[in-house]
This record gives sequence, C-alpha cells and structure tokens, in this order.
Amino acid sequence: MPPRFQEPYCSAGCPVEAALGLIGGKWKGIALYHLMSGTLRFNEIRRRTPGVTQRMLTTQLRELEADGLIVRVVYPEVPPRVEYSLSAKGKTLEPVIMALKSWGETHARSPQPFAADTAA
Repeated sequence: MPPRFQEPYCSAGCPVEAALGLIGGKWKGIALYHLMSGTLRFNEIRRRTPGVTQRMLTTQLRELEADGLIVRVVYPEVPPRVEYSLSAKGKTLEPVIMALKSWGETHARSPQPFAADTAA
C-alpha cells in the first residue's frame, strides 16, 4: 500500500477510503476509463479529457503510476514518445469503472431528482 495511505491517513477498517484515495479526484477515473481501451499517448489522453490542464493531467498520471495502476513507457526518441497503459492492478479496476459509468448514465444524467431528495 502506498505510504500516503498508511496510518494515520487510513485505518485498516477503512478500505473504501484507501480505494477512493487511489482513484478519487476529477481526472484519475476519467484517465483510467480511457486507458481501458488500450495504450494511449499523453496528448491522446488529454484530447479525450477536455478541461484538464497539462500540469494537472501530468500530476494525476504520475500518481496513478506511483500507485501501480498504470504503466508509463518512455521511448528514447527525439522528440520523446511516452505511452500509458493500465497495469495488471489497474485492469482489476475495470468492473469498478464500468459500474461508475453505468451508475452515472442512470442517475447523474437524469433530470429527475433522487427519491431521497423528494422525501423531505
């Protein structure tokens, strides 16, 4: 487990906090979703995620790499070519990402309020 999720940040009884810490944030889940389709270069990921700055995407990809969820390969060319792909550990997130996608399609895009919101 990465050092940032060791005590006191996440107790052993809180695996949800640890999981959300690894994939949480606005851009990590989106990057993981796009990488499910296969290996992508940095600019392709950026094109698929409008609104993200180059600096923020770089930071998010570095964190995903440090946490072992993606693999970054730098080719010694001029100009350098960098490709990103899901690691074996990252591929285990596919059902989670697809469940989030399905939930978002059903609930987040729905113009109707949630039942709990109307019960007041």
